[in-house]
Amino acid sequence: MATQEHTPVMVREVVRALNIKDGGIYIDATFGRGGHTRAILDRLDSTGRVVAIDRDPESCHSAQESFSEESRLTVVQRPFSDLSKILDEYKLSQSVIGILIDLGVCSTQLDESSRGFSFSRQGPLDMRMDPSSGENAADWLGRVEEKELYRVLRELGEERFARRIARQLIRQRKITPIRSTEALSKLVSDVVPTRERGKHPATRSFQAIRMHINRELEELKVVLPQAINALMVGGRLAVISFHSLEDRLVKLFMRDAANGDVYPPDVPITRDLIRPVLRIVGKPVRPMVEEVSANPRARSAILRVAEKIEPAT
Repeated sequence: MATQEHTPVMVREVVRALNIKDGGIYIDATFGRGGHTRAILDRLDSTGRVVAIDRDPESCHSAQESFSEESRLTVVQRPFSDLSKILDEYKLSQSVIGILIDLGVCSTQLDESSRGFSFSRQGPLDMRMDPSSGENAADWLGRVEEKELYRVLRELGEERFARRIARQLIRQRKITPIRSTEALSKLVSDVVPTRERGKHPATRSFQAIRMHINRELEELKVVLPQAINALMVGGRLAVISFHSLEDRLVKLFMRDAANGDVYPPDVPITRDLIRPVLRIVGKPVRPMVEEVSANPRARSAILRVAEKIEPAT
């Protein structure tokens, strides 16, 4: 089956949210296949610059091919949790005017059977964003204890039948190792007693295992404070989430940064001691109905935006 092109989510909304300046420096922390990067570059003049980060070597290879003649673009193959280090290396700390973090999985990753992300495509059970680094899903499933597997499925996948799935997988691997997407998909489908409308029974399990293998929530927790430090005053941070846990983490982080320092309720303080560092920009944005119709993978996307403000003195 042919791999479909990746369609970036909410491009117009992202461009509007970043409030792009002609000669600004922007970070696309999740390059994917470059849809958002291209939209940003289209609005920059010759002095503007985009640094695109992605830990997937295929995405970086695609960037080198698709943007081979684009002198305003720098591509870095690293996890976005290395943001501060990357900006230090390029001497861009606190000179960035906009940062985008799109937490969705690239369609080309889902559709490429050898990556092991999809329950609908037969392939090795890998699931690593960077196939050259870390433990793959098959090896992890071959050693994980039932209690830990249950926790991952329940917390990261919000899977109602996590206990049943974990128990059955531990039983099954004693007979045959679970090393393919087909084997895992069938195991989950056989165990789950009911079906969510419009959703494959293995959706939540695959999502949970992928998030665990790539430490996606941990990476997000690390990069958010780095993003604030990287921005110049007036610069904006835009984050697109597709998962309730991701969105909650982003929401609370932005809220706390906008509220400022927390003091005990009985301590008298003046406003200048609170020192907020962000201003939340508008309400959360969801894709238009027309976009979801054209690209169903956009249906769960939510965009949150915040702007760095001058610290109190």
